Amino acid sequence: MLWQARIGGRVPLERKSLAPLLARGSAARATAVCALLVVGFLGIAFTGGAALARSPMESFADLVEKLRPAVVNIATTSKPDMADPGSEPSPFEELPPGAPFEDFFDFFDRRIPDGDDGGFQPVTSLGSGFIIDPRGYVVTNNHVIAGADEIAVVLSDNTRLSAEVVGRDPKTDLALLKVATVDDLPYVEFGDSDSARVGDWVIAIGNPFGLGNTVTAGIVSARGRDINAGPYDDFLQTDAPINRGNSGGPMFDMTGKVIGVNTLIYSPSGGSVGIGFATPTRIVRPVIDQLLKYGRTRRGWLGVRIQSVSLEIAETLGLTQATGALVAAVIEDGPAERGALRQGDVILNFDGQLVPSRRSLPKIVADTEVGKAVDVVIWRDGGERVMQIEVGRLEDYELASIERARQIEAEEQSFEALGVTLAAITPELRQAHALDDDIVGVLVTGVAPEVEREIDLQPGDVIVEVGHEAVVDLDDVHRRLENLADSASNLVIILRLRDGDSEFVAMEIRGS
Repeated sequence: MLWQARIGGRVPLERKSLAPLLARGSAARATAVCALLVVGFLGIAFTGGAALARSPMESFADLVEKLRPAVVNIATTSKPDMADPGSEPSPFEELPPGAPFEDFFDFFDRRIPDGDDGGFQPVTSLGSGFIIDPRGYVVTNNHVIAGADEIAVVLSDNTRLSAEVVGRDPKTDLALLKVATVDDLPYVEFGDSDSARVGDWVIAIGNPFGLGNTVTAGIVSARGRDINAGPYDDFLQTDAPINRGNSGGPMFDMTGKVIGVNTLIYSPSGGSVGIGFATPTRIVRPVIDQLLKYGRTRRGWLGVRIQSVSLEIAETLGLTQATGALVAAVIEDGPAERGALRQGDVILNFDGQLVPSRRSLPKIVADTEVGKAVDVVIWRDGGERVMQIEVGRLEDYELASIERARQIEAEEQSFEALGVTLAAITPELRQAHALDDDIVGVLVTGVAPEVEREIDLQPGDVIVEVGHEAVVDLDDVHRRLENLADSASNLVIILRLRDGDSEFVAMEIRGS
């Protein structure tokens, strides 16, 4: 607390954000510091030794008292992996025997033996969350509940309620739970994370190390942190102490609104070192709204692969500054291709929002309504053009990609007689390996180490003939090997194609 000197007494200065002071220039900060030193000196001069006994700082108690009932503890249990019970080591296993609080930390050991038969108790995990609706909807981190067989929400009065997952989003590490309740529950509201400035005071309430309803305070240390945790990184950084178990808990501003979800910490030791990260409500709120409405996310999708625009690229394209997102590839049959975007275009504006860098475009597109026709301003051939594109749904593309991967996997077979794994040439594999459309055969996707040592065959090669007969698919290979099974020779000649060059290779038929 800073004290204003006044003859005959002291008046506490109002506790405000540090942001305006931090935002000023170095000269202003120096002037402010000098002024504070003078004020402190005068305080001592006028009040004597009593000035050394500072009164307590202004309390957060009234605000915390209002908020705490809406903050909950999340307790999950899951069945351990019995095939490898030691695969997930205890985070405290390096504590020496007899260390302080050894019994306390043993509570968090995720490998607790259960009896003499070597069995194991269910794995227990603890985290935090907060109620956003009186009907019992609870926000937390996805990693808090990942893999859980049972989820319990513990209220501030120790009431324990069973919870069900409404929806989850691994990309932003968010999850929405629902507890059954007859009475309306206390809840908190989302605030505006974009209005939070570096230096503003914040409060974190959570369940660190199982110590429920723990309150810490600090300031916003930085904004817009990209720590490579996911595709939509835009974290608020805070020095409010956050530890294990705080995950999923709320970060409040001084109006009592949630401006972030405490998600992770930077810590070489595992404990708080004053660097914590919260997902801002600008990202949280639309995700939770979608989970509440659909049970899943509905993100916009453009269908391009992008890269940054460097100064050199900007110069060659005739751009006055390195801005926008450069289209490195256009995905086949995606929204961008249907909207006539091309490789080499630079996206400058999307649906009325400037695209200052590659990093900003995915977040802008993801927040755009699926099916909406938007104007996209691009730079092409030395000038700006406006293209209209109907936004697709990212999840539909991801599901289709998974299905294509499954089909490719189903079309891949192991041929033990040759010591290789072969796959039918799908359009995806043809594109991935840059195979011309007129190439017919089967693709080598795996080679046994001994085969690779003995003959010149490697993944990516195409086998176009087996035993001097052409092969079109995997069934052809099976038939050729069956026909050769009664042959006196245990060798087979294959025609291998690599980088446009053909070569005959003799392979041993194993087991003959």
